[in-house]
Amino acid sequence: MPKLKDGFLGEQSIILPPMIVDIEERDPLVSSLYITDIGFYPMAEHHYRSRKNGIDQYVLIYCVDGKGWYRVGDKEYQVERNQYFILPAGVPHSYGSCEGQRWTIYWVHFKGAHAAIYAEGAQKPQTIGVAINSHISERNNIFDEILNTLRAGNEIEDLRYASSLLHYYLASMRYLQQWRRAPQLVDIVEAAIHYMEENIERRITLQDVTHYVGFSMSYFSAQFKRKTGVSPLAYFNRLKIRHACQLLEGTDLHVNQICYKLGFEDSLYFSRLFSKIMGVSPTTYRQQNKPNQQNQTKNNQDEKEHL
Repeated sequence: MPKLKDGFLGEQSIILPPMIVDIEERDPLVSSLYITDIGFYPMAEHHYRSRKNGIDQYVLIYCVDGKGWYRVGDKEYQVERNQYFILPAGVPHSYGSCEGQRWTIYWVHFKGAHAAIYAEGAQKPQTIGVAINSHISERNNIFDEILNTLRAGNEIEDLRYASSLLHYYLASMRYLQQWRRAPQLVDIVEAAIHYMEENIERRITLQDVTHYVGFSMSYFSAQFKRKTGVSPLAYFNRLKIRHACQLLEGTDLHVNQICYKLGFEDSLYFSRLFSKIMGVSPTTYRQQNKPNQQNQTKNNQDEKEHL
């Protein structure tokens, strides 16, 4: 059976060069908490890493789908969907997806004067499952903002912004009770939509939704369609495609990366569904709606007019 470190469809990762890490270590603001490596692996099968001597960074792995395992020293743990753990710096460790399973993970290697505070108590799996006030999608958006920031540039202001976001991201896990303080929703359709939004990057079934809200499929489906005009599945697909539109407009992610990020396993199916809902393909939508591409198209037209 193969064991893979990386090379997964739709993956995203950034490894900062030593020169940039040196800048982070010397900056009075960034040195409190900074990133050396960061990435996202969707539906990663046969994923495996082993570091016999450990590394000098803390390693956060946040599993949003599937199952995996990890070993720290002589202790082994299982990790499931909506759980995270932080491997301590300087300790031998290994981890990977479970046999016959694929896991979807966000991961960060980080260091700094305050890194140990966020890692405290997180060597064992920590659960941050979906709840009425869970804000999982907001947390994932923060991660995406960090990636986009580091992808855009390595100026000191970029590094300081990424460091500040990392504080916020880790705090949303370390201080979960404070993060989740919010008014309670009582409407079952609103609660179901919230559940869908929190699971926008996963594949979920009608049974998953009805189990969450606590009603039968027939009753819930009738109430949902009465209020929204569409079935729960159709609504969830529209949410996914709406999020895909935001990614097409606001990022440089490839279409297949967006596909896998949103939990689709088949890029052709994703493109067909997108075209059905939006009336154009993902590529055409990006060409029509992404600002810098629109400006580039206009510039090209202007150049032709002056030739």
